[in-house]
Amino acid sequence: MRFLLVLALLLPAPLAKASSALVVSVADQKMALVQDGVLVAQYPVSTSRYGLGDRFGSYATPAGNLVIARKIGAGAPPGAVFKHRRPTGEILRPNAPGRDPIVTRILWLHGLDAGTRNAFARKIYIHGTPQEKLIGKPASYGCIRMRSRDIIEVFDRVSVGTPVKVTRAPLRVALAQLDG
Repeated sequence: MRFLLVLALLLPAPLAKASSALVVSVADQKMALVQDGVLVAQYPVSTSRYGLGDRFGSYATPAGNLVIARKIGAGAPPGAVFKHRRPTGEILRPNAPGRDPIVTRILWLHGLDAGTRNAFARKIYIHGTPQEKLIGKPASYGCIRMRSRDIIEVFDRVSVGTPVKVTRAPLRVALAQLDG
């Protein structure tokens, strides 16, 4: 809860009303959705294969406090391919062979501290991936990847301004620290 209170003080008034939060554990490759201080869902994710960091060109996932700055893709079908945050018209099924584009939905993240300050400019997202067989292990190029069905569910349950915490800690530890 302390995490949400601190973010509420840092954010402009319209965004400070967020009752949801996302907590990403790099150690567990899982994300929790917390609403009104209660854990409501957990999802497997995939963070960067290059570890944690916020340096440009590092392909690392930034660790620290972020917020959802933009939501892109509402109503797009599962597997819809996005290029430069625009749908291309192509749709990929899970684990389709070949390349690994951004699919289904995009939650564009904005960093709130020194460890995440470049996230927005680096185009760090939570997004769908067609490479669902890799979910649960580090495989991305900095973003947080999810299965298409999971990113649709999360997208529909969060809003712009929702806090996101990316941590090295196991998920159970990170969630216990929210109650602090």
